[in-house]
Amino acid sequence: MAATNHKQFDAYKNTEISTANQGKLIIMLYDGAIRFLRLAVENMDPRSYDVVNTNIIKAQDIITELMLSLNMEEGGEIAENLFNIYAYLKKRLLEANIAKDVATVDEVLKLLGDLRSAWEEVSQKEAGRPQAAATELRSQGASFSIQG
Repeated sequence: MAATNHKQFDAYKNTEISTANQGKLIIMLYDGAIRFLRLAVENMDPRSYDVVNTNIIKAQDIITELMLSLNMEEGGEIAENLFNIYAYLKKRLLEANIAKDVATVDEVLKLLGDLRSAWEEVSQKEAGRPQAAATELRSQGASFSIQG
């Protein structure tokens, strides 16, 4: 029974991902990174460092995917700035993972939350005027693809 529910959930998530617009996909990535980092923070106090490590690495993987989704040719300065921010976030997560430092993870969580809010605002504009907003996203360096 549990395996059936898991398969249904996977099918739902795959459908959600395949039908989402670019902005929504980026927001979903931010949500995942934020969720993993919150799990890492929750497990620092009982010192479940294996769980902390796993979740920080998952967040770093998502940030890597965000970096790879940038269109550096068309995105210009905005894409470069986002790339540098993502590189900084990855560096801080590496430091947080080594030191098991909640304050550093919290710093990254705040920055991810701010970026997520900005992408959500752009995504809402995209929903209101799909073609113009998609062009705006691309001009800001957003070029996104999901690979299995």
